[in-house]
Amino acid sequence: MRRGLIAVCASTMLGAVATAPAAAQDPAGAQVVVPGAEQFELTASGSGRRYRIFVARPFDAAPPEGYPVIYLLDGNATFQTAAETLRLQTRKPKGYGPAVLVAIGYDTDQLFDVEARYFDYTTPAAIADLPPRKNGEPWPKLGGADAFLDFIERDLKPEIGRRLPVDTSRQTLSGHSLGGFFTLHTFLRRPETFSTYVAGSPSVWWNRSELLGVAHAFIERDLDVAGKRLMIGIGADELEDMVAGSRAMAALLSPLVARGLTFRHVEFEGEEHITVLPVLISRLVGFSLAPDQPTGSKP
Repeated sequence: MRRGLIAVCASTMLGAVATAPAAAQDPAGAQVVVPGAEQFELTASGSGRRYRIFVARPFDAAPPEGYPVIYLLDGNATFQTAAETLRLQTRKPKGYGPAVLVAIGYDTDQLFDVEARYFDYTTPAAIADLPPRKNGEPWPKLGGADAFLDFIERDLKPEIGRRLPVDTSRQTLSGHSLGGFFTLHTFLRRPETFSTYVAGSPSVWWNRSELLGVAHAFIERDLDVAGKRLMIGIGADELEDMVAGSRAMAALLSPLVARGLTFRHVEFEGEEHITVLPVLISRLVGFSLAPDQPTGSKP
């Protein structure tokens, strides 16, 4: 891997990639690279768990206040799509201002480390309160969400701040499925952690829909959410309970608009649980970087 470029196998990740021009002279084929990108390993100081961090650096100089940063979960699967989406949507002359993408992944060549993400993205739950897994296997170790959030706050954010000038007032968290659950959990439990939250196909069903109760309590606390942004997006063709959970959460949180929250709930027509990912990533960039956002439930 050369500095500033991540070499990847085109079949292992989502997304468009740029290929080196020497492919025509090399019968073995040239490496596939993501321009302006790098990766490194980082160990959580609290838990000792190790993560693969993917970073897409802007090509433009940082504004005086620093770059906005988008933190994205399931980085092995989502980084390439997000990096190219960000590069396209920040392209001059009409694009958004430059931003940094930080995708959090694991030490694997697979798209997902299923057991690791089950631990990192979930809150503690009794097995009796969970449905049987579709593959028939027992549930892996669960309940590490708060420790994972501590890693982001105590280890990852400071590391990114050492590497790049960042605007700490413009930071986004986004995840899909259980990552969407984690995103909502963070917004409802520690809303000050990020300025923008994009929860894709959130697993509201987790632990007997515990997040709905947390959302009720959040609203009653009368917290200041002025200037915060939250988007819940889901494929319209996903399982009925997933869509219903997304709608229930949106119905609970939409009144926060009166307190200054920029909120959107979007159901993407024709998209299922996995096909919705590129659409969500595209909306993630604009929702995070646009200076002002409309509020509502339509795209």
